[in-house]
Amino acid sequence: MLTTAREYIVFWIENSVHAAEQYGTPGASQSVDVLVDRLVEGAKNQNITRAAIEEEVGDLKQYIREKLATANRTEQDRRK
Repeated sequence: MLTTAREYIVFWIENSVHAAEQYGTPGASQSVDVLVDRLVEGAKNQNITRAAIEEEVGDLKQYIREKLATANRTEQDRRK
């Protein structure tokens, strides 16, 4: 099955970007650089290039950083 860059990104984000696990920490404990590397490496296995991903989302570090921030805000709101 052929996976588009967008489909892969959505799947990967849902399964790989998570809020901070330690209660009371101010942000995600995941490294943006490590996540970017994992996203790109996994995409290679689907024959999706970094350029194709960046065409979909723009700057990968910024995109992942925003997804982490969203995950953390959602988790903080859930804990209230």
